Amino acid sequence: MLIAITGGIGSGKSVVSKVLATMGYPVYDTDSEARRLMDADARVREALIQAFGPEVFDADGKLNRAGLASKVFNNPEALQLLNSIVHPAVRDDVKRWCQSQATPIAFVETAILHQSKMDAMVDAVWTVTAPMQVRIERVMQRSGLTVSQVADRIRSQQAEEGKADVVIVNDGEQAILPQIVDAMRELKPCKC
Repeated sequence: MLIAITGGIGSGKSVVSKVLATMGYPVYDTDSEARRLMDADARVREALIQAFGPEVFDADGKLNRAGLASKVFNNPEALQLLNSIVHPAVRDDVKRWCQSQATPIAFVETAILHQSKMDAMVDAVWTVTAPMQVRIERVMQRSGLTVSQVADRIRSQQAEEGKADVVIVNDGEQAILPQIVDAMRELKPCKC
């Protein structure tokens, strides 16, 4: 059974993922794995070079993230091209990863469940929520972005909101662990 952990930027997906990992459940983090694939997967690297030019990699062969971001920022066509390269590679990697897991339940953390088409791969969706002001403060604290920059990112993800099988509130007041334990008790057998 594969369960998505999703929610907007600053909602606390990573906190829920860390709790689950501490409990012994495997968790695939799409953000870090996408970065790994862009750096290390030969097919992804070649596709990025073909799409965006050799300058998207530095002299050491590492992805020039700032350079790539500047090419896709405020350019919907370029962003769509980037996503058409990275999302299928991540989905394939998730499939391989799932097959290697020895547990009956695994989790995948993703902010863009629907956009990446990963929603078709999961058996359940756990959405992590937090009040808007809490989310903004969290993101500002960890990234140095301004309020308006964070608000722009939050708005860009709002299309991702969808049906959740479980909602976990990460507002800094409600304890997360009991919510996770309750959600685990409510799991239904997978549709596979």
